[in-house]
Amino acid sequence: MGEQDLRGRVILVTGGASGIGAATCAVLVENGARVAIVDRDRAAAEALARQLSPALPIVADVTDPAALRAAVGDCLARFGALHGAVNAAGIGAPRHELADVPAEDWHRVLAVNLTGVFNAMQAEIPAILASDGGAIVNIASICGLVAVAGSSAYTASKHGVIGLTKAAALDYARQGLRINAIAPGYVDTPLVASRPPEVQSVLASQHPLGRLATAREIADVAVFLLGPESSFLTGSVISADGGLTAQ
Repeated sequence: MGEQDLRGRVILVTGGASGIGAATCAVLVENGARVAIVDRDRAAAEALARQLSPALPIVADVTDPAALRAAVGDCLARFGALHGAVNAAGIGAPRHELADVPAEDWHRVLAVNLTGVFNAMQAEIPAILASDGGAIVNIASICGLVAVAGSSAYTASKHGVIGLTKAAALDYARQGLRINAIAPGYVDTPLVASRPPEVQSVLASQHPLGRLATAREIADVAVFLLGPESSFLTGSVISADGGLTAQ
């Protein structure tokens, strides 16, 4: 997708200290942006910020609206503006058929994966609009487009992220704020790496390309959606899934 000119732009990334979020922060800095790394893991956020410059580590949980408002405030205090965001914070859950899903798993997955994106956008949008528009990218999943057996909570949360993205895109299109989503296939992140090797092999084989995505490949799509080359894209969902949902 080529280099994006993001010099002087300030981008906030939730879930920014690991996986797709961390890769996105790195690509953003490579393209001239300043980044706010928002994550629950203080040590990981601070370690990544030491590797990237300029970067601001911020500790916040996306299930806490006040913490996200404070995070945006910290970003504004440090950098003076907010031009865009990537909402990458998310969790998985143990596999269960729907009738066996523990209520606490359901509520936790929805709280982080869906309400967390809602909370983040509510905090981010006023600041981005005050900085003359920009773009937001929400990280959904192929489970936002199709279902996976045993993953009812995760599937529902990611379908919700896509619907929320489209609705928000319509709300703010006239104000110059573009909002899009990415639906990755299975990505080589700590979440997938924690699974047994035989499970990782099965996941990789489900993609026609025959492998997992790298976090960098998804980050490149996110940065494209933040940059000037995607200026006519809003309310879109890009399936970065190695052909999985084309089957």
